[in-house]
Order: sequence, then structure tokens, then C-alpha cells
Amino acid sequence: MAWLQQLSGTYHISFRFGGQKFKRSLRTSKPKEAEARLERLKENIRLVEAGRIDLPAHSDIPTFLLSDGKLNGKPKVKSKLRTFAQFSKAFFNSIPNGSLEEDTLKCMRTHIDHLTRVIGKTFVLPELSLEDLQGYVEDRSQDKGRRGKQLSSTTIKKEISTLKTLWRWAQNAKHVTDNFPSKGLRYPKTSEKPPFQTWAEITRKIETFALNEDEQADLWECLFLTMTELESLLSEVKQQANHNYLYPMFVFAAHTGARRSEILRSQVEDIDFSGNAITIREKKRVQGRLTTRTVPISPMLHSVLQDWLAHHSGRGATFSLDYRRRGIWAPITKSEANNHFKSTLAGTKWSTIRGWHVFRHSFCSNCAAAGIDQRVINAWVGHQTEEMVKRYRHLIPNQQQAAITRVFQLPTAGNAVSVE
Repeated sequence: MAWLQQLSGTYHISFRFGGQKFKRSLRTSKPKEAEARLERLKENIRLVEAGRIDLPAHSDIPTFLLSDGKLNGKPKVKSKLRTFAQFSKAFFNSIPNGSLEEDTLKCMRTHIDHLTRVIGKTFVLPELSLEDLQGYVEDRSQDKGRRGKQLSSTTIKKEISTLKTLWRWAQNAKHVTDNFPSKGLRYPKTSEKPPFQTWAEITRKIETFALNEDEQADLWECLFLTMTELESLLSEVKQQANHNYLYPMFVFAAHTGARRSEILRSQVEDIDFSGNAITIREKKRVQGRLTTRTVPISPMLHSVLQDWLAHHSGRGATFSLDYRRRGIWAPITKSEANNHFKSTLAGTKWSTIRGWHVFRHSFCSNCAAAGIDQRVINAWVGHQTEEMVKRYRHLIPNQQQAAITRVFQLPTAGNAVSVE
């Protein structure tokens, strides 16, 4: 016995076989297509019960009975791993310690948790199809994202990308043989992220359009600071900082465009005062490899770092807490960096700044506005995507106004053109 149900616009098929009840989404809202799948299922059940088709041992019964052109097929891979939960556990166990950033690994686990919740931990992964992936995209697109907004396509793509990474591992380990079935996968349309904006632009929009807290928070994430604002902020940090490592760390971030994780990973030996260059240790740019890039040291950063290292142990992490009473210099942790960032700016006009990444945005934007070759900026900050480059590749508003004024100057008495 088999029947159809329509839930939230999508058809599901339920049936009884071998004393068990099964249910599977058909990933379609079209009645005719659902009816056709139902009839095929009924026919396949009759063929199995009549002995004309053999049900492979350990097969996924719903997938087998709903499949087209695979009814006589045998399992292609002899693997002890079958369910999504088994594959996920084995995949994470296979990742060597230290091969991935802690944040990257955390994100991947979050992605797998969402996939498990929607697809199901007992789902037979080798049977994954484009239909299953499309159903996941449709289901996840109905979930809420940050601040109650609809979940973005970007987030869903990242989750599918993590699943693809797991699949490639399974393929290399001979647990699956087919390629990842994502060809033709469609995502909901998403809005392009706005470009980074100055403090003046953001405050003007907030005042003009009476934006609510969520809308204001979205704008502040797009903030970049002009050179004048950076100087003012750094001056205030110098006065407000409760730890002697904080001011040099803020200057380091502002004058190199390094990510927070790269700043925390920095070693004293990476700073070449004679060559006026800093080596930035990367983990994300090339998969499976630890790479570096070089950024020139500005005069201000040169002076600040020399002052800081004069009171440093001279080895290990560039930014450390001085625990000399115990004879150690402890590297700054991520939570310490975040907490001290917020506490240092608390009570100042800069308290709305979201985090260390504002300095990276500002570095890129100010370099672009100063006319530095895009290839040079990319080399300094290690950018990869055109989407990110586009967000800061613009002129500061007063420069835009000056540029358009030069093109469309008002005629003067001396250069007026008469038209006859």
C-alpha cells in the first residue's frame, strides 16, 4: 500500500513494505509528477513481491524502489559507512590536528549539524542525489538567519560546500564512487552585499531613514574608517588601553590589514625592521598548505613595534600578556582579543565598531582610494574573491565629488562656449 501527502506544498510518498512503514519526500510540488512516481513505486513493489526483481542486501529500500534504471544494480561500493552520521564522524576523525583553523573547523561542524538535521542522520549518503540536495536548499531557504532575516544563499552554499568536501574525502577513501551530484543545483536569488561605507555615510543614512536596530547593525558591518578617523581611534586606544600590548596590536591591524587570527599567529621573528617588512602567516589561502605573504612596515608601525618589543621577551608570539612573575609570556587568545577590543572602545564614539575586521576593511579601502594598484593590495592582504574586492574598490565620497566636479565644471566667463 502506498499513498501521497502534500506538506508545505511538497509531495511526500508513504508506503508499507516488509512489515515496515516508509516515508520519503519526492521534492516536487507538481501533482502529475508525484502521481507518476507513486505508480512507479507501486509497480516496483509488485515486481519485488513477484520475485521478478531481487532486493539487494543492505539496500536503502525507499531509494531502491523509487529509483529509475537502477533496479537491477548492485551496490557499487563495499564500505562499512552508510549513514550520514557514520560518514560525518569518520570525516572529522580523519582531519589531522592543526591542519585547519579552529574557526574553520567549528563552522564545518555547524554546517554538518544543519545538514544532519534536515537530511537526517540515518540517510544513506552514497544514495545522495541532485533531488536530495535541491530539497535541502529549499528547506534551508525557509529558515531564519541572523537577526530574524531569511537565511542567505551564501550560507546555504557554504553548507553544501562542506558536504562536498566530505564527499571528496569519502571518494578518495573509496567509500563512494560517484561524483558529488551538485550539477544543476539552484539557489534562491540573494542581494549583493553593499560596499564598505564611511562613518559619515552610515550615520547620515541612520538619521535620514530612521533605521531600526537591526538595520543599523547591518550598516555598521559595512564600516571602514578614513585615515583621519583611524588616527583619532588609535589615539584614543593609546589612552584607554588597559594592557600594554593593545595599542601596538591595534596599530598592527590598522597598518597591515591582517586578519585577527593572523595577528594572533604573528611571531617576533616575522618582523624584519632592517628590511621594513612583516611576514604574515596564512592558513586559508591555499588548502592544505601553510603560506605567507609580506606587508611593508609603515613608519608609525615601525616605531610602535620597536617600543613594544623593547619590553617584550624577544621571542614567541608578537602579542603576549606579560606574566613575568611566573616567568612566562602567554600568547593572546581569540576571546581575550575580542573582549579587550570591546572593553577598550566601550564608552567612546567607536563602541559601535563590530570587531577587528574593521581595520582590514579600512586598510583595503584606503589603499584603493589612494590609487594603489589592485594587484599590490591583493598581495598585501591575500584577497581571493572578486566579490570582496568589489566591496572596497571605490573612492571615498569627497573624492567622488571632486572627481565628478572636475569632469562637469560650471562654465566661467573665461571658458564659456557660445552656441549659435
